[in-house]
Amino acid sequence: MKRIKLILSSVFLLAATCIFHGLHAQDLDEAKVNELVAAKNFIFKAQSVTPLGAPSKQLTSDYDLKLKNDSMVVYLPYFGRSYAPVDPNEGGIHFTSTKFEYKAKARKKGGWTVTISPKDTKDVRELNFTISSAGYTTLQVTSNNRQSISFNGYLEETK
Repeated sequence: MKRIKLILSSVFLLAATCIFHGLHAQDLDEAKVNELVAAKNFIFKAQSVTPLGAPSKQLTSDYDLKLKNDSMVVYLPYFGRSYAPVDPNEGGIHFTSTKFEYKAKARKKGGWTVTISPKDTKDVRELNFTISSAGYTTLQVTSNNRQSISFNGYLEETK
């Protein structure tokens, strides 16, 4: 009985993931991804989150990171351990930054590795993106006062 439940839940999770990706994922061509990364002008849409040492969770709300050349607005959830007192009203990873270092490096087999280091935030030390040539992205957030956390999602053009 347990085995049947496990198989059914796995099938359901796989089907839900396929449907979720089909409804939201926007395949970009490699040239468009290159343009977005080079222009520092894109939106990262988070679809799932993986806290350090915990299983992955699908996100049902709209979470994103908007980068527009000279500013960045981050609205992402947080699940995990905090090492310093954190205001419970501030839950999640929410900040706006206008002072940050942006480094983009092309990967050997296509896509990009992008590192953003905000200089005007208290908690977030670094945002590391691994971007595929089709725009699918993994984001790892490294913090000063919290455990690291990873997000999977995709890039979109800013409107």
